[in-house]
Amino acid sequence: MELWDLRPHAEPHPGAPISSPVSHGHHLPQLLFTPLAPRGAAACSGAPNPPLTPFPSASLQDIRNTVGNIPMEWYQDFPHIGYDLEGKKIYKPIRNKDELDMFLEKMENPDYWRTVQDKMTGADIKLTDEQIDLVHRLQKGQFGDVHFNPYEPAVDFFTHEVMIHPVTNRPADKRSFIPSLIEKEKVSKLVHAIKMGWIKPRKPKDDTPTYYDLWAHEDPNSILGRHKMHVPAPKMKLPGHEESYNPPPEYLLSEEERLAWEQQEPAQRRLSFVPQQHRSLRAVPAFPRFIHERFERCLDLYLCPRQRKMRVNVDPEDLIPKLPKPRDLQPFPTTQALVYRGHTSLVRCLSISPSGQWLVSGSDDGSVRFWEVSTARCMKTLPVGGVVKSVAWNPNPTICLVAICVEQSVLLVNPCLGDKLLYGATDQLLESFVPPEEERVQPVQWVPATMEEHSKGIRLVVQHSKAVKQVTWHGKGDYFASVVSDNSNMQVLIHQSSKRWSQNPFRRSKGLVQCVLFHPIRPYFFVATQRYVRVYNLLKQELTKKLMTNCKWVSSMAIHPGGDNIICGSYDSKLAWFDLDLSTRPYQLLRHHKRALRSVAFHKHYPLFASGSDDGSVIVCHGMVYNDLLQNPLLVPVKVLKGHVLTLDLGVLDVLFHPTQPWVFSSGADGTIRLYT
Repeated sequence: MELWDLRPHAEPHPGAPISSPVSHGHHLPQLLFTPLAPRGAAACSGAPNPPLTPFPSASLQDIRNTVGNIPMEWYQDFPHIGYDLEGKKIYKPIRNKDELDMFLEKMENPDYWRTVQDKMTGADIKLTDEQIDLVHRLQKGQFGDVHFNPYEPAVDFFTHEVMIHPVTNRPADKRSFIPSLIEKEKVSKLVHAIKMGWIKPRKPKDDTPTYYDLWAHEDPNSILGRHKMHVPAPKMKLPGHEESYNPPPEYLLSEEERLAWEQQEPAQRRLSFVPQQHRSLRAVPAFPRFIHERFERCLDLYLCPRQRKMRVNVDPEDLIPKLPKPRDLQPFPTTQALVYRGHTSLVRCLSISPSGQWLVSGSDDGSVRFWEVSTARCMKTLPVGGVVKSVAWNPNPTICLVAICVEQSVLLVNPCLGDKLLYGATDQLLESFVPPEEERVQPVQWVPATMEEHSKGIRLVVQHSKAVKQVTWHGKGDYFASVVSDNSNMQVLIHQSSKRWSQNPFRRSKGLVQCVLFHPIRPYFFVATQRYVRVYNLLKQELTKKLMTNCKWVSSMAIHPGGDNIICGSYDSKLAWFDLDLSTRPYQLLRHHKRALRSVAFHKHYPLFASGSDDGSVIVCHGMVYNDLLQNPLLVPVKVLKGHVLTLDLGVLDVLFHPTQPWVFSSGADGTIRLYT
């Protein structure tokens, strides 16, 4: 017959010997959860204990754990786990299950998940539902007892009402009404020590403030001796001739100057007093502002912060950036070679043919003139009957076509200059257009030229709804874009000349568009508004980048032939250079010009860029872009070109580089075009 002690763990009863176990029989399963809760948690939860069965192999022998509450790791290298009451070893049960048996038991035994091993005896114990609930509650941080309510209403023992019964009715201590003999002995000793002079009582504090001269000469024994960084007071300015009792007549104020002096704010006056003339020193009255000036001097001395300036020996040459000499950066235009005269009003725009032989200019006198570059000879004049805002020669060398902005139209003109086969092929290309069967809705109208216009060279008229202010060609020469003076989403239009088809690429307006550009290599489109430059991908039809120009009003834009750098001119006389791979903010802001920039341009082959301004000058800069992405562009101003006369407060209105030579053209408000070589 087996005897089982099912009592929970408690203190050993008084009669138990020290070596006897705390409890007889198996340890209760609650002890298996010691990492989760205190040992008593399960005991006080009220959960019933499971029925315990002895090992089948040792039914006749008492194998209760009599070791006590000791770490089982002590026996992990031994075949037994303790001793019984007679001192014989209690051997561990034979566990010959390998990994395969364990796996099969895991798969086949439905109670495998609720079976745990008792470390004290090595037996497998199946947990009851109440014990599993207890484990889940303790894992969630809840109380072990289901019926325990942690949110019972609190009972306030101490209330504002005076109770008739005290909370504690303990009799008072004896020390609360008898003087302490130990303290009496200590006090008498201290009194005796003070009488004998062994202890000096504290001296009363002296509350009188101490003053010292802040600006005294440094004396190592004075209070200021520790102030090693003593800064002497600044000297007062010595009086001049105007403070004399008999100043020279040029220092005396006239009546108007005296009235102006009285109306000025005290901080703005050059002199803090009015110079006066006296016949002798005895006639000089007392100075009325003497105390006021002394007071201000005292305020200056103790309120003004002073600091010691460390003298740093810096070579001025080290502060200037090391730039190459301009003669090492040649070639670039240096002298005025030709002046193209003929326009009677300001010349707003220029464009050059891809071969560099012909130049076209548009003016406010209502005419477009075609020039031969090398001789400055006007080959042809085309009256258009309105102000010409922009001209653009088609960059494709196999097409002879010029786009001209006049009021609300873009004229496509064949100038019939140069190779007869070339401009004849251009006419054949335009005449080969076959209109589509279905009429498509377009934002503009494509109107073929009349006989009279055809004789002048006009081939097509693209009529817009508002005034057109800029036109620019794509590098392949089929597409061109126009900018309309409007504040809606119809500001920018893209046209295809071969199909006579136009479209509006933007759904909504992002600001007042100043100018647009096509990327020379990639399918990108640059749109400059007053303060930003937006870069759109035409294939993906999405915004790629938004460049912050740090300018108040962008006037013009040009792109490097490599396509990774752009420059923007602005009306607040700044030129911003952007490295598109580096940042959306300017790599450098150049402030060379005194007044508004009207136009900027890059050279197609040479590392040059130019800017024209209302101060009448063209500044040519060397702008080298390196193939090495780690090396920053080198920007060096090399030449200021002057020649235009300021007219109506306007100077240079457009600049343009020759496609092959290091030459620059500029058009001005004085009605001339100048070539610098």
